[in-house]
Amino acid sequence: MYLSRVEIDLKNRRKTYDLSHLGAYHNWVESCFPRYQDENNRPRNLWRIDVLNGRNYLLLLSTQKPNLEELSKYGVSGTAVTKEYDDFLNKLYLGEILRFRLTANPSRKISVPGQRQGRIMPHITIAQQKKWFLDRTDVNGFKVLEDQENYPQFDIVNREWKLLRHKGSGTARLSCVTFEGVLKITDLEKFKKAMIKGIGREKAYGMGLLTVIPM
Repeated sequence: MYLSRVEIDLKNRRKTYDLSHLGAYHNWVESCFPRYQDENNRPRNLWRIDVLNGRNYLLLLSTQKPNLEELSKYGVSGTAVTKEYDDFLNKLYLGEILRFRLTANPSRKISVPGQRQGRIMPHITIAQQKKWFLDRTDVNGFKVLEDQENYPQFDIVNREWKLLRHKGSGTARLSCVTFEGVLKITDLEKFKKAMIKGIGREKAYGMGLLTVIPM
């Protein structure tokens, strides 16, 4: 596994003109890797946009090492970096306490008369979005620690609706919610899988990437 990052050059309008919606970011990410004859078996890359100290970064987790020249396409010159991630993953241990960040698409499937697939609907309120997150902690091998008053140590630090354009099918807006807090690993295998595979829907469009740092 590889974890890569590049600062997005938002000051250069010629560079970022194309980055007007999530699909453009998806295409940028995919351009960093070789094309596959069988697109159905193409490895899933997780990514998200982080804002740190007023600067925007593309963070990318992938099974293959990305082409840094392509990763720099919309980035500030000299800021694209990549590192092997397996060593970090292998050092995680059961019971470890970590700070986390997750950008996800809290949503649910509802049944619709006459439709076999149903419809995906976003969770709208903060309470709904927090419950969505807490409902997925155990299955993903961790729990959120509680403070002295028994409140979970996590919060929503950002909520927004991001534009997504589909060729030939118009536009949509995806709910994009960023959670931060403190967790404890309760099942190491499940937790590593969550970090590698992501959590929730819309992973192709910047959702689902869980990252942690030691306390």
